[in-house]
Amino acid sequence: MSRLRGVAERDPRAGFRAERGDCGASVPQGLLKAARKSGQLNLSGRNLSEVPQCVWRINVDIPEEANQNLSFSATERWWEQTDLTKLIISNNKLQSLTDDLRLLPALTVLDIHDNQLISLPSAIRELENLQKLNVSHNKLKILPEEITNLRNLKGLYLQHNELTSIPEGFEQLFNLEDLDLSNNCLTTVPASFSSLSSLVRLNLSSNQLKNLPAEISGMKRLKHLDCNSNLLESIPSELAGMESLELLYLRRNKLRFLPEFPSCKLLKELHLGENQIEMLGAEHLKHLNSILVLDLRDNKLKSVPDEITLLQSLERLDLSNNDISSLPYSLGKLHLKFLALEGNPLRTIRREIINKGTQEVLKYLRSKIKDDGPSQSDSVIETAMTLPSESRVNVHAIVTLKILDYSDKQTTLIPDEVFDAVKSNIVTSINFSKNQLCEIPKRIIELKEMVSDVNLGFNKLSLISLELCMLQKLSFLDLRFKILPEVLYRISTLETILISNNQVGSVNPEKLKIMENLVTLDLQNNDLLQIPPELGNCVNLRTLLLDGNPFRVPRAAILMKGTAAILEYLRDRIPT
Repeated sequence: MSRLRGVAERDPRAGFRAERGDCGASVPQGLLKAARKSGQLNLSGRNLSEVPQCVWRINVDIPEEANQNLSFSATERWWEQTDLTKLIISNNKLQSLTDDLRLLPALTVLDIHDNQLISLPSAIRELENLQKLNVSHNKLKILPEEITNLRNLKGLYLQHNELTSIPEGFEQLFNLEDLDLSNNCLTTVPASFSSLSSLVRLNLSSNQLKNLPAEISGMKRLKHLDCNSNLLESIPSELAGMESLELLYLRRNKLRFLPEFPSCKLLKELHLGENQIEMLGAEHLKHLNSILVLDLRDNKLKSVPDEITLLQSLERLDLSNNDISSLPYSLGKLHLKFLALEGNPLRTIRREIINKGTQEVLKYLRSKIKDDGPSQSDSVIETAMTLPSESRVNVHAIVTLKILDYSDKQTTLIPDEVFDAVKSNIVTSINFSKNQLCEIPKRIIELKEMVSDVNLGFNKLSLISLELCMLQKLSFLDLRFKILPEVLYRISTLETILISNNQVGSVNPEKLKIMENLVTLDLQNNDLLQIPPELGNCVNLRTLLLDGNPFRVPRAAILMKGTAAILEYLRDRIPT
């Protein structure tokens, strides 16, 4: 039943009256009628400069159709219909909201992002049932203190405004789970934030913070903390006591020391790129038992300690653009899926090995662990045992590194002798890149039970055959083509797809979502005119690269914030 009586008592002027025809073409009557039944009204993208009165009074006034039809069916009894609980008026030209907002006390969701609001009305305190408030991408300079009265609020999104401070009493929002204050002008975080005990996700990125209060460690349920793009020079030691923390973003700050995390046993991702960190020691690594992603790119590191092997769960390690001249061979023991080393003055690993990718680098390092690799005599024996026709096949790579390498030959066909050279050896990687292949070699199926990495980049492939689906352990695939072949969507084991620098014009987000193992998708420098919002539902993606495409949204500022922010941005734009 509609709570019309309660609203009328709260506002004596708001008694039943005939609905005024003041909505015009901006809000069709059919939309209002549907909203009375569903409790949801979406007015996004209607070029509104103000919210029509008929919207505020939707649960107060007698609908226009009631004056035209005196006999109502069960479905048309407007006085029995639902109060408005969800109102979306995003992507309009609103500069202010009136106090009539209080006429919608049943609202649980209010979405007014992407407008031109400079303030919020004090009447917002009346929305006591509100659970989600999205005021992002506006021009707010201050928040009304009355916002602290929204005790049932779980999600508050204030990113991309002009806020310089947080009102007192903010800690009263004790049910808040998700708070986004990114891209504002904040210089401090109130110590009282520690009382936000239900908070799970806090985004403070792209502000002007020089420090974090030690009290922030009081957020015992916090899993995701984003402090990217601030002016932080240090992190309070108390942060190390946040036992629930899983994702920590500290990129683009002024950190010179890597913090220790003795109590952060659940920390899965640590992003410290673009700082001024000079040393990585055992004390920094020994507690990161659950770490999956460690981003240290664009720092001043000179070495990597042998204790890096303590990170047995590590999947992605970014060390690019540092001052590292050598790597410990023990790094090869890790089961990394991605290792970035470019931009370092490495002397111990040849550039050609690095260019072949992560698995080749790891295999090279492993080969150096035992007596600095196989002896020269072993190498000669292996070569002597090959047939004369196999002399151009790198048998040493097959036996020692488990790589079948026939790259950079400019051939249109992989000779049979290449596959014959495998014999009874185990091969886990195939590199047929930089050739003129127009189709995938059919004999690749012979290695279906052992190959996990396939590099077919820089060929002339126009389609991908179903043979690729038969590679049972395939997790890494590097290709170059104009369209994303349908067969790729069927390879459920795929973890990495690199399709940058092509002419791909579209992707299917629904089929990508089904690929549960996919964690890296590189779509840089293609012809994507738009990114489907549904791509945001691919929550398993840890790396999504979209730079260099002609689409207009997401904007560059969103892309710079990283994968999590891109996916969230896209999810927010899925039509409801």
